[in-house]
Amino acid sequence: MRAGLALALLIGTTWTALADRGPVIVIPGRPGVPIIINGVDASYAVVEGDWGLGKGVHVQPTVYGGRPVDPARPVGHYYPSAGNSPGYGRLEIQPPADRKLPQPAESYHDSWSAHSTPQPAQPEVPFYPPPVIVAPQMPQDFSGPPKDFRRRKPANVPN
Repeated sequence: MRAGLALALLIGTTWTALADRGPVIVIPGRPGVPIIINGVDASYAVVEGDWGLGKGVHVQPTVYGGRPVDPARPVGHYYPSAGNSPGYGRLEIQPPADRKLPQPAESYHDSWSAHSTPQPAQPEVPFYPPPVIVAPQMPQDFSGPPKDFRRRKPANVPN
């Protein structure tokens, strides 16, 4: 009984693993968002081909029942050489030539400049400088370990 149940479970799981090899119907995950495959809207269409982790070699999927999509979406640019007026934007109205002009603006002038800060004057060398102090020479040899190296017990430490 257990062997038959295990065999049925094994056969059932292998059929689901092979389910991606046949043609599929594409259903979009979000409404209004098309599924585009090679420039074709494949929403609610049949698609066959190799894809996913089970593919042997790459074969372009074939879409049955899809509709072609314009790859270059229309953009909202305005080209005056085309002779069309823009579809949106502000309406340009040319004022008449004999209209009352506004008062002229007051004059405005501003300037910028850059300069370096002056360096402080260097002190001059005095005529009679102080005598140079020569450090005493130490006759010690520092090439080896210290000469008096013994382990000492710290003073005033109770046992």
